[in-house]
Amino acid sequence: MRILFLGTSAAEGWPAVFCQCESCGRARGTGGPNIRTRSSVLINLDLKVDLPPDTYQHVLKYALDLAVVEHIAVTHSHQDHFYADELNMRGEPFAYLHEGKSVKVYGNKEVCFKVRQVNQLNRGRLEGVVETQLVEPFKTYRAGRYLVTPLLADHAETEQCLVYLISDGTKTILHGHDSGWFPDATWAFMENHELDMAVLDCTNGPLPGTRYHMGVEGVLKVKDEMVRRGIASSETAFVATHFSHNGGLLHEQLVSRLEPAGVTVAYDGLTLDL
Repeated sequence: MRILFLGTSAAEGWPAVFCQCESCGRARGTGGPNIRTRSSVLINLDLKVDLPPDTYQHVLKYALDLAVVEHIAVTHSHQDHFYADELNMRGEPFAYLHEGKSVKVYGNKEVCFKVRQVNQLNRGRLEGVVETQLVEPFKTYRAGRYLVTPLLADHAETEQCLVYLISDGTKTILHGHDSGWFPDATWAFMENHELDMAVLDCTNGPLPGTRYHMGVEGVLKVKDEMVRRGIASSETAFVATHFSHNGGLLHEQLVSRLEPAGVTVAYDGLTLDL
């Protein structure tokens, strides 16, 4: 299983789109892995998690052919994770698909509503090229060669936010952001699985707190808890992502705090193979 981290920032990007703070200034000045776009990952080229507003930039930067993506698992409807209007570009005359395959979008009721709304506003252009699958927490769905299980996240109180267990039959990963400390039901469900990779939310950087988002401290506590419960082992890869300028730690500072504890710090373009 190959995981490409297309973007690794929180909602505002880093440097943030309109920001003049010190953290954004330092990121602009140093460049490299400190330039972070809105978060998304691509698994084996055919399964994508989230559809942020930076998707077109990702297509250009990584020479992607998104027409071959067959499944998009969406964590929640916030715009930085699901820019639904982009799906309009999959229909004619904006796109001509050689094989005419549709992409299936998996998500909660707000995500499915946004897809329907885009379709209605664009006179049915999504018909035949975009499908939706309303998902329920803790129910496993077949998505091509993958088994995808949405789990409850701790993120927003206005909708049912999700994290995803994704398995290709050989390897299993947890796509675990946006979320703070996982709800009890999610912890209980994960105890029946052993992860090969856990991708965790580190929005807060050095700041305390594990509600709605986490930081360095929360990521390390989740890692320890997963090992304690048998969800993870010494062979499990841990990755922190979804960083905000409000945390203030640049890439190398994050590396110095997380990598000695066995957690990889993601950056835009990082590719990991399991």
